[in-house]
Amino acid sequence: MSSSLHIYNSLSRTKEPFEPINPALATIYVCGPTVYGHAHLGHAKSYVSFDVVVRWLRHVGEKQGYKVRYVQNITDVGHLTDDADEGEDKIQKQARQERIEPMEVAQFYTRSFYEDMDKLGVERPNIAPTATGHIPEQIALAERLVETGHAYESNGNVYFDVNSFTGYGKLSGRTDQEALQSGGRAAERSDKRNPSDFALWKKAEPGHIMKWQSPWGEGYPGWHLECSAMAMKYLGDTIDIHGGGMENKFPHHDCEIAQSEAATGKPFVRYWMHNNMVTVDGVKMGKSLKNFVNLKELFGKFDPLVIRFFILQSHYRSPLDFSETAIKASQSGFEKLQEVCKRLLKSAEGNGQLDVAAFEQKITDALNDDFNTPVAIAVLFEFVKALNGALDKGGLDAVSKTAALALFDTYAGEVLGILKSRDELLAGESGESAQTLDDVMQVLLELRKEARANKDFATSDKIRNLLLQRGIEVKDTKDGATWSKKKA
Repeated sequence: MSSSLHIYNSLSRTKEPFEPINPALATIYVCGPTVYGHAHLGHAKSYVSFDVVVRWLRHVGEKQGYKVRYVQNITDVGHLTDDADEGEDKIQKQARQERIEPMEVAQFYTRSFYEDMDKLGVERPNIAPTATGHIPEQIALAERLVETGHAYESNGNVYFDVNSFTGYGKLSGRTDQEALQSGGRAAERSDKRNPSDFALWKKAEPGHIMKWQSPWGEGYPGWHLECSAMAMKYLGDTIDIHGGGMENKFPHHDCEIAQSEAATGKPFVRYWMHNNMVTVDGVKMGKSLKNFVNLKELFGKFDPLVIRFFILQSHYRSPLDFSETAIKASQSGFEKLQEVCKRLLKSAEGNGQLDVAAFEQKITDALNDDFNTPVAIAVLFEFVKALNGALDKGGLDAVSKTAALALFDTYAGEVLGILKSRDELLAGESGESAQTLDDVMQVLLELRKEARANKDFATSDKIRNLLLQRGIEVKDTKDGATWSKKKA
């Protein structure tokens, strides 16, 4: 490769060359879903985008000698309804509405989430830890911060003291005054030293179901604590890449940085990546705004891979505006890509040549430029145009055909995940051929029926005999003629 991978770092606000801190292992942590409802298109944009990030890292890592460890958590406790320190736990609220146990809610929607991601071709993370499965680690991290003076207990709650950490807000750029103003009801709490302090551990009020014993009494972890505890447990004190939505910069990721770096004295993350949102008529899609589009509903209208293709036509840092018209436009491009690959698979060997390496380099350059999937897809269609031209002129020689198929397999398939497998492509062709054969047979049987009605038995017998010679047997029944392929 003539170019190296560069990532836009939200912390430095510049593109930086990527080099893992451990030459043998690249580490990435991505904030997973809070599992209290079915996944929507906003979730799909995030996890499809980071799926390509991980796929490309693995592709590059194979050449440069490093593996990739990908951790994506499941938030099944601790995420409050106002994303700060007030309100009700989202899981518990949903459990009350559905009149079931909170863990039933979490496990039901976790399964639903993975079902949807599987359909989108999103590869499972290496490790998918849950917040409820790591309560001891979160308590230990909170204790460590209390012991070192970065946190304090107040009325059974444990808060991080933002004044003890000079870098608070360095990711989002929010000042302490802005943070204070954004605190809402949290700013009025009397048990905080500073209105900007955030909860590491919350006291369980009477009737709260999801709670655990801690050094400060019964309670449950704050939302921010889980990601630091689990990221550091599985990836170390300093990780290479941390991803999430732009809306997570403040307060979630600012809080992660503060509590992690205060605990270890080391940089928490080297490259921060943030994907942009899905919008509907320019307004962010979200459950709170009730303008979200459920993935299961979309899958009833479109092939999930069409949804994936639609998402990747937008850069991960750019907003994606949803409309069914836009998805239908993407569907045309998606189908064209499948058809040309299928045509190449079925093509006979010719004498034509194609400079496949030039297209491969352009796709590589695009993906190395902060995972620029829309440019990579545009290059794929430049390749499709050139390939169609070569096939129209008599086909490719063996070397060019092998290289062209490898490009499809590697970049459209393994990296972008927008190409069906060869078996699926050819199975689709078989289905189309079967439908065409059935249509032709219905015409022939209708002609034969007319011949018999006109007592033209010679023509009727001729049609039947010619079909029999080609392995198709016609039988006359009281309900009309039927046909079937003769068994060998």
